Order: sequence, then structure tokens, then C-alpha cells
Amino acid sequence: MLLNYEKDQNGLVKQIEMNPITYNEKYVQDRYLEANAGKVMSALRLGFIIGSLGRIPESILDVGYGSGDFLKFASEIIPNVYGYDVPPAYPVEDSRITLVDSIYEVDVDVACFFDSLEHFTNPYEISALKANNIMISVPLCHYFSDEWFENWKHRRPNEHLWHFNKESLVQFFSSIGYELVRMAEVEDTIRKPYADYPNIISGFFKKIQ
Repeated sequence: MLLNYEKDQNGLVKQIEMNPITYNEKYVQDRYLEANAGKVMSALRLGFIIGSLGRIPESILDVGYGSGDFLKFASEIIPNVYGYDVPPAYPVEDSRITLVDSIYEVDVDVACFFDSLEHFTNPYEISALKANNIMISVPLCHYFSDEWFENWKHRRPNEHLWHFNKESLVQFFSSIGYELVRMAEVEDTIRKPYADYPNIISGFFKKIQ
């Protein structure tokens, strides 16, 4: 395995020594606004949630909401919409949206992690979430070889601290008490497969009762 990386007990690829970058408004400008996900990506993500759940959620929490595009889109049909991002978070001025200081302070139908869980220094801490379901999208790490991983566009040392493939994502969620409902590469319709193999994996998981 590449220097300063290891696999954990669930197969997640982890950066060992971490010096996380600073997240600020410039980061949002560079990463989120430049990507210009907007309504198309938001509709794709919300459709995946509704299709997996079989109904419109009563409440939703977007963890790492970036520019707030998904929050605004979801608030059109979801009664209770919450957002969290690391401070200083991008300002979202909408009376239908409640920004929270902690992801653990609200009890929600669905918690969402769109391109955010890989930034956590310890993703296992989300086991404390009060969420019946979790929707996630992350870069899909195939790890074909050390050389491939070293040059992979999503590796981003000190920004992307954890890396997932399909199997490790399922095992990770099982270890924190959630089971797979649906998994697909739907975001590749917009973000495009990388070098002819799947780029982004989306998964919907429900809490094991």
C-alpha cells in the first residue's frame, strides 16, 4: 500500500498521518461553486433519496452543505430541512432552512453526506447520528495499484482522508448499525466516469432496528 496509507478493519483506505486543510469560504468557491452542481445535481440526489425511501422524507440534514444548492432544492418539498458545515460555513439565507451547530443535535428522517464523509478525521463518529436513514456519495476508490492510487484525482492528501469502494462502504455502515437499501453510480451521469471506470458511488442505508 502507498506510504502513509493503510486499510482499516472494514477495508476503508485511511491516510495515517493527517494534517487536515482549512475549510473556508474560498474552499467553497473553489470546490462547490466551481463545480456548479445546481438544480440538476440536487434533483438527481433528491430523486435517489425519494426512490430509495419510497416517499418524500419528513426531515433531512445535509452534512457539509457547501454552497447550499441541495438545501434550497430540498426545501421546496421537504417540511424540515437542516444544514451543517464546518465554520465558517457558506451563508444560506432562506427561512425554510435551519442551520445547526452540530450534526448530532437534530433527529431526522434522512442525513446526507454528499462528498463530505471522506473529509472526516474519524467517520465512525457518525454512529452517534439521530437519523433513520443515511444517503451518501463518495469518490469510488478502485485501488487498482499503488501507482493508480498515487495519481488518482480524488486522493487529495489532507483533504480526502478516507477512501471507499462498494464493499468497504457496506461494511462500514454495517459496523455503525445501518444496512444497504440501494447503491448506484447515478452521479456519473453528470460528473462522468473517470478514465472509463465508475467515478462516484451513491448509497442509501437504513438504520438496523
